[in-house]
Amino acid sequence: MLPELTPEDLHARLQRGENIQLVDVRQPEEYAYCRIEGSELIPLGELARRADEVADDRPVVLICHHGVRSMQALAYLQHRHELTNLLNLRGGIHAWSLRVDPSVAVY
Repeated sequence: MLPELTPEDLHARLQRGENIQLVDVRQPEEYAYCRIEGSELIPLGELARRADEVADDRPVVLICHHGVRSMQALAYLQHRHELTNLLNLRGGIHAWSLRVDPSVAVY
């Protein structure tokens, strides 16, 4: 089982001011349509060459539409780059929109 957190857990941690890197692995057009404020776009297909942009000194939450691509990104980063500070956003930005921030568009 790969580590993950719920949208509510992420929201609480952000509200507390925790220093978390949010990495969105969706495509640029998806990111342009909606995103979690403060997130950085590193599309899944670019992750291998841009892995050095993923922090290793603080928690990193990986985000996609429903949580599938971000889980793939997490598995890759754990296996190939031995990162242990990663969390998958369960349900992705879709769940975030429905359960935390309805101002984020649903698609």
